[in-house]
Amino acid sequence: MAAISSAVAVAAALARRFEGLYLSPYLCPAGVPTIGYGATFYEDGTRVTLRDAPITRERAETLLLWMVRTRFLPSVMRLCPGVDNPNRLAALIDFTFNLGAGQLKASTLRRRVNDGRWDDVPAELRKWVRGGGRVLRGLVVRREAEVLLIP
Repeated sequence: MAAISSAVAVAAALARRFEGLYLSPYLCPAGVPTIGYGATFYEDGTRVTLRDAPITRERAETLLLWMVRTRFLPSVMRLCPGVDNPNRLAALIDFTFNLGAGQLKASTLRRRVNDGRWDDVPAELRKWVRGGGRVLRGLVVRREAEVLLIP
């Protein structure tokens, strides 16, 4: 359980760093209404709208930890059941937070993880740096932060 708590804490720190904090709703680069640290929906399943009231920093933090614990951690554990340490788990949680469980499920990254080919994982992570058909610096930096957790 301590390993999972550690993974959640590290993944949440990555999300804070790369998602940024927005207390008022905004459209993310994909055109989806978002609030806090990248939340597109609330605990009850209601989607964020641009008409939603601003939230506090504390509410954003609660929502972030809820998303990591109840959405992204379970997805990664289901899709990559053999992840063997908290840092690797955190890297995959952050990847999934950023790109979604569907992308992880369909990826060669997942196959390398599940085959225990950890030496190949950094190269697979580094492939996921494009948005709108071009390499985005923010995604390059995020992937490198994830790569640092893999060894």
